[in-house]
Amino acid sequence: MSLIEIFGAVLSALAVWLTSRRSMICWPVSLAAAGLYCWIFLKARVYADAGLQIAFSLYVIYGWQHWRQMEKSDGRICVRRPTSRTLVNGMLCGAAGSAVWAFVLARFTNDPNPLMDATLTAYSIVAQCWDTMRYRETWLLWIMVDSTYVGLFITRGLYPTAILYAGFVLLAANGYRLWKPESSSRPSSILPS
Repeated sequence: MSLIEIFGAVLSALAVWLTSRRSMICWPVSLAAAGLYCWIFLKARVYADAGLQIAFSLYVIYGWQHWRQMEKSDGRICVRRPTSRTLVNGMLCGAAGSAVWAFVLARFTNDPNPLMDATLTAYSIVAQCWDTMRYRETWLLWIMVDSTYVGLFITRGLYPTAILYAGFVLLAANGYRLWKPESSSRPSSILPS
């Protein structure tokens, strides 16, 4: 356990809490947390998650811009409804990403559990994409992913991070409760039909 890991955990928890509140400040806080965790995960040989932090940073930059364009006059962000097809496509993309990334990790790194690392990384990217698009379902996917991450981080000796991700599960449940789509919002898709 290091001071950097504790600070990264605090920033990450704050970022998720701010996201659940649909606050624009979530984006710079998320960017700082992703940078810290990239370094932490590299040191712990959780390579897919280190790469995931880079992907998160790109999504943060995109999401920040996207949310700013969708901000309502009261400063809140409108929650959208995805189509069933969008949800299925997201799950299929996660499965494909898991397979490819697991192969790369198993072949080219000393990752002790490449399949779990790859699967969690792929579905985290899907959840982050759904978050950027303001889909309420992002929180359900985060609950599943973060619950599994708790066990992974315990096996790697990243106890503050395991506690953080247990907290993420609670924050995601609260985010799901708070993110209610507008009654007039129609289902939308991020992938071409």
